[in-house]
Amino acid sequence: MSKFTQYLKTSSFRNTVIAAFVTVIILVGAAFFSLRYYTKHGEGLSVPQVKGLILTQAVKKLEDAGLKYEIDSVFIMDKPPGYVIDQDPDANTFVKDNRTVYLTINAGKIPDTNFPDVEFKNLREATAILESSRLKVGDTTYKADISKDVVLETSFGGQPIKTGDNIPVGSRINLVLGDGRGSEEVDIPQLTGLTIDEAKFSLKGSMLALGTVIYDGQITDSANAVIVAQNPMPVDSVSKVSIGTRINITLSNRPKVVIDPNNSMEQPKQNDPNNPNTPTPVKPLR
Repeated sequence: MSKFTQYLKTSSFRNTVIAAFVTVIILVGAAFFSLRYYTKHGEGLSVPQVKGLILTQAVKKLEDAGLKYEIDSVFIMDKPPGYVIDQDPDANTFVKDNRTVYLTINAGKIPDTNFPDVEFKNLREATAILESSRLKVGDTTYKADISKDVVLETSFGGQPIKTGDNIPVGSRINLVLGDGRGSEEVDIPQLTGLTIDEAKFSLKGSMLALGTVIYDGQITDSANAVIVAQNPMPVDSVSKVSIGTRINITLSNRPKVVIDPNNSMEQPKQNDPNNPNTPTPVKPLR
């Protein structure tokens, strides 16, 4: 132990320590300056502002600055085509020469999209579907229909358009919607020869109502009783009535009689107290 202590006090040990320290300093300095030279620390370029320029101008500006570039494209309806809409790195960023700058330009050609199915959709749902397909709602008009604010017809550029047709992105689609009221008048259905249940079904489909039911003679089989007369009748002079109009009918178990609507033959008088065969009116069925 004493020999080691004495060695630490010798000039040989001190020279060894000094030599090792100098060697470390030299190695660190050499590595630092070599790395600085290799990476060109403190040397570089400021990225120019090319966002908003047309592509040819942006490319020339980058090449003059000694920078490389790569180009990608997207389509934005409200931006002019062929212009740089984004760059990476941003302008005034300090970079090395030959650094690649990534440019995004607005595509020059408007892409197409398939027209979606909006028929019989309500206006709110149809609008959402069109917007998801990057289309816009154009003019909306209304026509008589019992469906309110439901898409009945679609058109583009004045021509009808159907599901699956290719149209440019951003196109405006004109819609024809139902007004919820339907036609002011509907055709009078022919009820003669039908049973009362069949007549109710027919009237409901025509948005009409069953009025007074008159029984002609004794009704022995109500399920098979047929309508032998109705008022109003569908004739040339009266073929339409307002929605909700009540249609009066006459039921009978007699064999079906074919009634010519164009025949102006006088109908038997009803409610004649002197006629024992006069049918008796009853209250409307509900």
